[in-house]
Amino acid sequence: MKLATLNNHTRDGQLVVVSRDNTRCAPCSYPTLQSALDEWSQAEGVLSQVFTELNADASAGQPFKPQNAHSPLPRAYQWADGSAYINHVELVRKARNSEVPESFYSDPLMYQGGSDSFLAPTAPIKMASLDYGIDLEAEIVVVTDDVPMGASVEQAGAAIRLVMLVNDVSLRGLIPA
Repeated sequence: MKLATLNNHTRDGQLVVVSRDNTRCAPCSYPTLQSALDEWSQAEGVLSQVFTELNADASAGQPFKPQNAHSPLPRAYQWADGSAYINHVELVRKARNSEVPESFYSDPLMYQGGSDSFLAPTAPIKMASLDYGIDLEAEIVVVTDDVPMGASVEQAGAAIRLVMLVNDVSLRGLIPA
């Protein structure tokens, strides 16, 4: 199943289901991705049905234009970014002329970023000054339902709702050591 959010000039956009070939989309009974996530036990089946119907009928839906897409989830309750690749950390630290702390080789690196406003996929990245050390990375996003503290691997896995791609913009010059 493929989902997208269209920019309809509202804060959270309009959720649509996108055809397998990315050429068409259809609205659904959930106005936003967040509303679908809030009721995922019912929404997953509804959205899957729309996806099946959209792909079964080549005349169904409306043209999907990626340039009209908003961020899939224009704002979220939380953005927690984990750095899973020590090679990446080493390269970023080298570019900043700093050493990788010894603890990074054994302890996971995670930070909480801003989640109140995400850019659309084709939106320009506006920057007041390049002196902030702007850096763009492609990352994988895992959207979950509530995950209790101390969850087991199985509990955390059961909470996964969506897997997406994201452009992550960091201001390396402002990130503390």
